[in-house]
Amino acid sequence: MATRFQTIVVADDAGSLERWFPSALQIRRRVFVEEQHVPEALEVDGMDPVCRHVLAFERGSVSPSGVGAVGTARLRPILATPGAAKVERVAVLPEWRGRGAGSLVMDTVESLAEALGFMQLVVSAQAPVIQWYRRRGYGPVGDRYREAGIEHQRMERCIRHQG
Repeated sequence: MATRFQTIVVADDAGSLERWFPSALQIRRRVFVEEQHVPEALEVDGMDPVCRHVLAFERGSVSPSGVGAVGTARLRPILATPGAAKVERVAVLPEWRGRGAGSLVMDTVESLAEALGFMQLVVSAQAPVIQWYRRRGYGPVGDRYREAGIEHQRMERCIRHQG
C-alpha cells in the first residue's frame, strides 16, 4: 500500500534552512506552544541551525515554500557522546495524527541518522507516546522526569553496531 505522505530532509546549508525551517517552526509552535503550552523560549532554543530537519507533507502537496507540511522532527548530534544523536521536536499537526505521518518522519530521521554515521539515537519521549517509541525499538533509560511541565522518559535505540 502506498504511503499517503512524503518527507523532505532539509539540507544542512543556510539557504535550505531559511527556506524550509519556517514550516517546521509553524508546526512546532502549534503543537508545543499552543496545544501543550510549552513556553516559546524553551521551544525555540537556538539549536536549530546545528540540526538536520525533516518535514512530512501529504503526498503530492510539497510546495517550494514548505506550505502544507503536516509533521516535522530534527536530528541533533550529541557532542558529548560521539556516534550519538538526539531526535527532537517530533510533532504532527493534530488533524493529521494517527495516519502515519509521525512514523514516516521517524523512519526518515532514523535513516538519515544511519546515513550520517550515527550509531545510537536518543529521544525524550513524552509519557503519552512512550509505547509508540517502544514499538519503534527504543528502550527506557533512567527515571521519568518533567520538562516544560510535561512528563518525559529518556529512551535510546542502537541503529548500527560499531565495527
